[in-house]
Amino acid sequence: MTMLSVNVNKVAVLRNSRGGREPSVLAAADAALRAGAAGITVHPRPDARHIRADDVHGLAELVRGRGEFNIEGNPFAPPRDGYPGLLALVEATRPQQVTLVPDGDGQLTSDHGFDPARDAAALRPHVAALKACGARVSLFVDADATGLERLADLGADRIELYTGPYAEAFAADGVASADLARYAAAARAAQAAGLAVNAGHDLSQANLGAFLRAVPGVAEVSIGHALFSEALYAGLDATVRGYLAVIAAAR
Repeated sequence: MTMLSVNVNKVAVLRNSRGGREPSVLAAADAALRAGAAGITVHPRPDARHIRADDVHGLAELVRGRGEFNIEGNPFAPPRDGYPGLLALVEATRPQQVTLVPDGDGQLTSDHGFDPARDAAALRPHVAALKACGARVSLFVDADATGLERLADLGADRIELYTGPYAEAFAADGVASADLARYAAAARAAQAAGLAVNAGHDLSQANLGAFLRAVPGVAEVSIGHALFSEALYAGLDATVRGYLAVIAAAR
């Protein structure tokens, strides 16, 4: 069954907009786990625009023994004040999974994946270092990425399909048939290369079921923005349970 990992970055955005400690990232993660989420995802950026290094340490303790902890980040981003670097955070907190994403300070949010042909060689030492920490390594890729076997060859365990284009197409017509066919083909290609498949970005209760019914063998979905948007109206516990119901119905 597909696992739901709740991305709590948006809670940190709201906290940071005012300063102080509220709303609490830890309390939100705890509520998500109590509602049945299988894990928690964070994406600490070097500019500390939302999740900070201290959040990563606190969440690692909170999640330990209760679910999976997934840290997203750019392995090529150097340390700076307040951000020790992705590898240092992983060495200190030992998450079950690390998802590598090619983002930069100028991006509002992640909007593209790695190119296996261009990036595999540069990624190899970073994947090895993260796996030496005991982490499963997933690489963020676009649905039309080719050469996925290169990612398996360098030691990656999974890919995460960037689902932003699917969500946009689904919002336009409520079907997104062509996009679903592309994502299904990408998932099969990854699985044939020995890679498990995750998915994330702009997935919601409205579009998640169709995605899971069309795309085979999705191991995990990481959802944050839509989930917390919906939770403003329905409550966090009810919203997490709603996602779990969508996942169960799509089996």
